Amino acid sequence: MQEANVSNEKKTLRDRLPISTKAAYSLGTAVDMWGLWLYPAVAFAVFNLYLGVEPWLVGLALTLIRVWDAFADPVMGWISDNFRSKWGRRRPFILIAGIVSGLGLPILFLVSPSWAGIKFLGVSAVFWYMLGSTMIYMPLVSAFTVPYYSLGAEMTPDYEERTSIMSYRSVAQKISELGNYYALRFTNLAWFLIPGTGQKNTLLGMQVYTSILGIVMAILAIIIFFRVKERYYEKVVVKVTKKISILSGLGETLRCKPFRQMMVMGGAFTLGTSMVGALGYYATVFYVSGGDKIIGDNWQFWMGLAFMLGGIIGVPLHANLSHRIGKREAAVVACVVGMIGYGGSWFLYTPAIQWLQTISSGLMGMAAASLWMLHSSIGADIIDYDELNTGKRREGSFTACASYILKLGNSFGYYLSGLILTWSGFTWQLKVQAPQTIFWIRSSLATLPILGLAVAIIFVLRVPLTRKKSEEIRRSLEARRGTV
Repeated sequence: MQEANVSNEKKTLRDRLPISTKAAYSLGTAVDMWGLWLYPAVAFAVFNLYLGVEPWLVGLALTLIRVWDAFADPVMGWISDNFRSKWGRRRPFILIAGIVSGLGLPILFLVSPSWAGIKFLGVSAVFWYMLGSTMIYMPLVSAFTVPYYSLGAEMTPDYEERTSIMSYRSVAQKISELGNYYALRFTNLAWFLIPGTGQKNTLLGMQVYTSILGIVMAILAIIIFFRVKERYYEKVVVKVTKKISILSGLGETLRCKPFRQMMVMGGAFTLGTSMVGALGYYATVFYVSGGDKIIGDNWQFWMGLAFMLGGIIGVPLHANLSHRIGKREAAVVACVVGMIGYGGSWFLYTPAIQWLQTISSGLMGMAAASLWMLHSSIGADIIDYDELNTGKRREGSFTACASYILKLGNSFGYYLSGLILTWSGFTWQLKVQAPQTIFWIRSSLATLPILGLAVAIIFVLRVPLTRKKSEEIRRSLEARRGTV
């Protein structure tokens, strides 16, 4: 009998969720992708190439926006962790903020072209509109994204099933991310061409496009609210009546060593890749496409499609790999794939054979989707590790802190993108850029992300939460407070 008990204790615990639940949860990535990442994806094309705002100012605006957004996240995480209602602590925010942020998305582009020539404090009025509109809008999106990602970490206590949930979310993210890549191609439609000029009204196209996406965002938020439940709420959360202090909560979160290691890993990847996020578009338009913006925008869509397909292929491959060799080791493989993709851009972005650039984009998409899937899955294990040591379930604090670090890296990367374009001598009025300008754009795209990925590899391997360790933590938690 004693031997049987020991055997049962060592037996792997499984807790699977219905496919319909995981699929419904994954829909929220569209709200995140379009609410947070559509704007920086098209900002340089809309505000620099169309409205003529200097690239360093566009980069500065995106940086300040993300810094503000990063401060909003911890507050939202604290509110979400302490909120109590008959619908849970995450779902009410997902519903209301998802609807409001969706309907408010077009406001980001309700700027008049005549403002480009107006100066306020020596800077274009368009720059000030970028700051003002996004600083109102971004906290609304944070009110959705922080509870949404927090909910993902508490859907199951199972080590393997967490990777499965994140794989569904990552695939959905790649599909919805295609909407960001299609945005500029949408503005190429005949409806938005200015008669007799051969030019397009990029601004009007974006206003129409964001109105369509905004309605879809609101619908998806409603679906998630009704289809996904909060697993830990009744069994763990409602029993805790003492509120979590925002300062002490953030302090305890940052004292968690495995969490700090994962944040360095994620921050390094984000900084390295966001630094060249805009440069890939400029390389496509001004090097591969010879300065033809319409051809470049069309290729940008195909690049996005390749990015999506790379992610869809990479996620199940790396999920299976993590099952075989562990999450940390699978993350290393994803980083290596990313190094090949970014480094290969020097050879694959070529006007001689233009479609080759899609191979590079596919490898980048495979690396990004797989890495963020594993990052989130390991993050859920870290929250268990924290609960074992502190006795608190603080998904909101961890999600907010992670978002804070990643968005700071992202914002600084966007600023550096603008600086690189300025230092390279890029001039938006010119169809054909100087050779040295093209060189700096291409070399930055091919080298800077590799440095970030190398740092990511070093720190992800330092995270101590193996499969065996995570299952031991789960058993200890369930022995102390029961199953969920």
